[in-house]
Amino acid sequence: MKRFSRLEQIRRMDPYEEATEIYRLSVAYEFPWDFTRALELALYRTYAVPGIGGLLARTAELTDRSQKRYDDTALLLDTVVEHGFGSDLGRTAIRRINQMHRSYDIGDDDMRYVLCTFVVMPKRWIDAYGWRRLSRHETVASVVHYRTLGRHMGIKDIPETYEEFETSLDSYEAAHFAWDEDARRVSDATLDLMASWYPRPLAPLLRTTTLALLDDSLLRAFRYSPPSATTRAWVRRAVRLRGRAVRLLPPRRAPHFARQNREIKSYPYGHRIADLGTRPVPGLGGCPVRHAAPDAEAG
Repeated sequence: MKRFSRLEQIRRMDPYEEATEIYRLSVAYEFPWDFTRALELALYRTYAVPGIGGLLARTAELTDRSQKRYDDTALLLDTVVEHGFGSDLGRTAIRRINQMHRSYDIGDDDMRYVLCTFVVMPKRWIDAYGWRRLSRHETVASVVHYRTLGRHMGIKDIPETYEEFETSLDSYEAAHFAWDEDARRVSDATLDLMASWYPRPLAPLLRTTTLALLDDSLLRAFRYSPPSATTRAWVRRAVRLRGRAVRLLPPRRAPHFARQNREIKSYPYGHRIADLGTRPVPGLGGCPVRHAAPDAEAG
């Protein structure tokens, strides 16, 4: 197989009818490392919206149980990618996602914004740092995949095109990014978690490296001192060089899914999808309101 053979395969597929299959090829074969980093950044930047970051702080899931929360989120989302929406495992993952979200007072606008980050941030990351840019087929397939996920989650007024997703994300961040003390605690806990995956003496360097990859709007919202221009330039150049090096490697022949990531540490002996995630009680354990019984779960 040649380096661009899988891209040629993707371009022969229908990005609407075979969206999740194309997305799976991109995530598990073409850019597994890049999608992992980009989706980490996608979730991280949502904390800069005080309504989201503050809620996460009140639940204590990302401050007291950071590793498990990271693992469960990655595994649930990736189960749908690996097995598809129509599979038993895919439906179970979506059911767990919906059960958790319905226990909290989360508005449609915030849910839609989070969905936008899943579409926009991987394309921006891969176009900047990947071994090649994301093709139009892959971009459209990503949009269709996450529109499908959004419908299963009951999110209303989902954007229809990548350009609409991007505009929605940028306008929402411009209107809602702001300082929040609780959100800053969630951000600090997340940076500490990422540093914990590597030898302890590297922690200060890893924190600086991560901050160097953040845009100014995020740094302002969390009130982090921005790294120097030189540090930013070197860090971003190093990540781009990694992408160029990957381009010289032979194409991946076996898929790599989130469950295989070294960062997933909570389940050394395996896991059941139905057991993942939190089971908050409405009115207790961080949920500020009690909700009426929800309709039948999507899936």
